[in-house]
Amino acid sequence: MNLMVDVFIVVAAVAIVIQAGILVALYAAFKKTSMRVETLAMRVESVTNDVQTRVLPTVDNLQSFIVANRPKVEAIVENLSVTTTKVRGQVERLDATLDDIVDRTRLQVIRADELVSRTMDRVEETTEAVQRTVVSPVRVASGFLQGVSVGLGSFFRRRRQPTNGSQHDEMFI
Repeated sequence: MNLMVDVFIVVAAVAIVIQAGILVALYAAFKKTSMRVETLAMRVESVTNDVQTRVLPTVDNLQSFIVANRPKVEAIVENLSVTTTKVRGQVERLDATLDDIVDRTRLQVIRADELVSRTMDRVEETTEAVQRTVVSPVRVASGFLQGVSVGLGSFFRRRRQPTNGSQHDEMFI
């Protein structure tokens, strides 16, 4: 039994030494982590101080600017709304006016086209009427007068002409 007690004491001593080593290693790791956390906390504190010294005054200034200029911004928004409404009304009136102008122009173009078509038809009818009533009778009369002229000329020439054959000379000329 003494032997067992001695073995048990040796095993317990080894176990206690191992546990002490583990505790020392845990303490060293905890201390290292604690230093890192402290460094990180210092950095966060530094950033927080920078935020408080730089950003917060800017935010305060911005808030006071917004509060001070809120009535002006509201007036600008209201003016823009009124102006937009007026411009929309003017654009609608302009659109209606342009539509009316286009419709009237289209109607005038149709009327002008009809007027030109009627005028061209009347000119053609007048040309045909002049052809029938003036030109054709004038041609007929001209032909008739030419025939009479040639007939009379022929009649009077034969009386005057000698019978010696000078008829060929006149045909030559």
